[in-house]
Formats: sequence, C-alpha cells, structure tokens
Amino acid sequence: MNGIGRRAFVAGSAAAMLAAIGGASAQDYPTRPITLVVPYSAGGGNDIMARVAAEKMSPLLGQQIVIENRGGAGGSIATRAVAKAAPDGYTLGLGGTGTLAINPTLYGNVGYDPRKDFEPIGLIGTSALVPIRPIGSKSLRGS
Repeated sequence: MNGIGRRAFVAGSAAAMLAAIGGASAQDYPTRPITLVVPYSAGGGNDIMARVAAEKMSPLLGQQIVIENRGGAGGSIATRAVAKAAPDGYTLGLGGTGTLAINPTLYGNVGYDPRKDFEPIGLIGTSALVPIRPIGSKSLRGS
C-alpha cells in the first residue's frame, strides 16, 4: 500500500470508528478529550498507527484524542485498564492479536475477557508478518 493509499485507508477507518463511537447523540458527545490507550511503549508501530488515527479523528470529532502509552505484561496492563474504565466513550483501547487472543489464552487470568469486555469499533490498520529463516536453511518443502 503506498503512502496515499495508506492515509486514505486510515482516514476512512477513522471515519467508520467515529460513527461507531457516536454515543447518545452527536450533540452531546464528545464534550471533552478522548483517551486512546495503546498497550505498548511509545515509538513502535502500534503507537504510530494510533497517532495517525487520532490525528484524523480529532478534527472530525471536534475534540483532542490523547494517546496514553501503557506498556507492560505484553499489553495486558493497558487492556485491563480499558476494560475497567467507565463505559462513557471517553476511554478507547487499541486491541490486537496479542492482547485479545494470545494473552488470555496463554495466561490464566489477565483481568479481562475479550469476548465480554470489549466490542470492536473499527479497523485502523493491518500488519503482515512473514515467516523468515536464515540463508542456507533447509526448505519447509523438502528441497
């Protein structure tokens, strides 16, 4: 995806998220800044995607989106905080495979249930992971 396509994708996704988090009526939400909790430290790919989405969402909402990076425990600390936040639309979280699938499966009690405590409101980006091997390794196909 080129830079223009990526920006259009993020902007379109941000608009879809706005429609989903609209609250009771467009006139009474939001009346104050919204916090977007990123479950990893600042500077990584998740942080950058959150900041790009927030940059697109803020003018459309007429409110600032504040990025709060809360690293630790593979993202479970931040995700637990989002689960325990007041359900008023002013705290959003950035969820992904690690926090919503791997951690709850791997650890006995992460302090939240991804199926009961959250609902998706949009997609702000995708990421491809590619299996790699050292040069000269045997092929998985047997050659």
